[in-house]
Amino acid sequence: MKLSNTSTIVTGGAGGLGEAVVRAVVAAGGHAVIADLADAKGEALAVELGDAVRYVRTDVLDNDTVQGAIAAAGELAPLRYAVTAHGGWGVAEKIVQRDGSPAGLEGFTKTLDLYLTGTYNVLRLTAAAIATSEPDTADGQRGAVVTTASIAAYEGQMGQSAYAAAKAGVAGLTLVAARDLAAVGIRVVCIAPGTMRTPIMESVGAEMLEKFGAAVPFPKRLGRPGEFGDLAVHALTNTYLNGETIRLDGAQRFQPR
Repeated sequence: MKLSNTSTIVTGGAGGLGEAVVRAVVAAGGHAVIADLADAKGEALAVELGDAVRYVRTDVLDNDTVQGAIAAAGELAPLRYAVTAHGGWGVAEKIVQRDGSPAGLEGFTKTLDLYLTGTYNVLRLTAAAIATSEPDTADGQRGAVVTTASIAAYEGQMGQSAYAAAKAGVAGLTLVAARDLAAVGIRVVCIAPGTMRTPIMESVGAEMLEKFGAAVPFPKRLGRPGEFGDLAVHALTNTYLNGETIRLDGAQRFQPR
């Protein structure tokens, strides 16, 4: 399958990994909907990339705004693809605090809502829309969805129980979703990135960036958002890649802390 003459919805598309996906989609000749809540960044990116891109304010937990992104994608070109790369929230909290009190429940549920429920909501709604299109290949392919987990799904660090549980849920969803959507010709692939040099990560400063990079076996640096974008485009278009979670981490394995 090709990205040319198709549209892709990218949640979290205004910055970080999502922005890299939007740029990679456009570079491959596709159209993209930047589905995000960061209005200024999303609108600026849409202006920069031109007619192939549209920004749509989208809350991944709100059905109406997700449907709005789906409608906008259909106006650009036939919707074939979606990538869930939204984020921007996290809570660092041990299950039992130093004073003996339990961790709060609100942070845990909010994290699961954003990363897991939000991913599922976008997956189910975009897949239903893609399923209405005609197959694009002789073997019945209609499109694909790429989701984003994290290597924390496998080696969550201390204080990461909420994030690790949410991302493990996204990884665990992958094969089931691929099996469910096989009947309508839609593939599902998950990417589990390691430590990526996103704008949020860069805010920690040069000393911490160097420390994080030194923990990666090879290459000894943080991952580049463009590398994530390139892998997402490959996953969207490789017609035999399905039901798999791919680690993108330079062979990194998180330590307990």
